[in-house]
Amino acid sequence: MAIQRVVAAIITQDSRYLAARRAPHKSLAGKWEFPGGKPEPGESDEVALVREIREELGIEIRVLRHFDTSVTGDIELACYVSELVGPEPSKSTDHDELRWLKEDELSGLDWSEADKPALKRILIPFC
Repeated sequence: MAIQRVVAAIITQDSRYLAARRAPHKSLAGKWEFPGGKPEPGESDEVALVREIREELGIEIRVLRHFDTSVTGDIELACYVSELVGPEPSKSTDHDELRWLKEDELSGLDWSEADKPALKRILIPFC
């Protein structure tokens, strides 16, 4: 089984986190995730993440720091804390719903398995 590297943005603003629900036409439809995608060959995680967020959400972000990398099944997910540069997203090519949630609201969503390790680190920072 080949491991697929994926990058995701943990976008924060005003003590809230951006969560995105996978659209019906995508794999893992209905699951929530931190938005992102797959780096292209030779592309750094940070460059890939800025590109993917621009393509999917039509917004600009600044990648601040690496937060977590974990392997779940055949996905290696690298999550980066990021901030908006400009307006909030209003639509997505890959998601049918976007929500800004406070930390205590995050656990109420049905998250994809690959995002759960980073989510647990957000919710329980000293484990």
